[in-house]
Amino acid sequence: MFDVQAQALHAAGRRVVSWDLRGHGESRLEPGVRFAAADALGDLIALLEHLDLDRPVLIGHSLGGNLVQALVRRLPERAHALIVVDSTWNAGPLTAAERFALKLAAPSLALIPAGRLPGLMARASAVTPEAIAECAATFARMPKHVFLDVWRATVSLVDPDPAYRTPVPLGLIRGDSDRTGNIATAMPRWARAEGVTEQVIPGAGHVVTLDAADAATRAIEHLIAGWERQV
Repeated sequence: MFDVQAQALHAAGRRVVSWDLRGHGESRLEPGVRFAAADALGDLIALLEHLDLDRPVLIGHSLGGNLVQALVRRLPERAHALIVVDSTWNAGPLTAAERFALKLAAPSLALIPAGRLPGLMARASAVTPEAIAECAATFARMPKHVFLDVWRATVSLVDPDPAYRTPVPLGLIRGDSDRTGNIATAMPRWARAEGVTEQVIPGAGHVVTLDAADAATRAIEHLIAGWERQV
């Protein structure tokens, strides 16, 4: 899902490392192993150590955005900057309605027949026909029980702390038609709290890197170039 952005950043002379979360893409879960946020976060830390990456810019989408937030909150010295794409604010305050919705989300999704879930989630995640088709194929490759574990893991990373502020440069990117979870309301609140400008991409849903690949690429490049000028 980051192929277009990775190729552009590589062509601009930057080193790009992309990875498949366990249970995603080409990465499979071992038999009997459940997906958990703590394991995925441990994988990311191990990857940074294995590749000896010195304070890279971390870019994460959706669950990936929650994971990189958690890493910076736990180990701020490991990152130069943080770009969160279409993800909720881990540390942000939640309204009573948002807490209730989070509690009901996984049980509600569990009631949807497995055969209908990929198409439903694809239409909720993307707005262009090409991106919807790609998302549907991606969701179809993930067993329903793994998808539900991934959803629960995402929710588990939401840990409100109104006083917390990101200790490294922060960039926020969101599709203007993202209607998943509370992202459309939480990310603007986050931007205001941190004093940053949210990059809102027109004509894109939750999976902004597919719905509006070139615009998402420009937003990422703009953020990184701005931080480089400040060094």
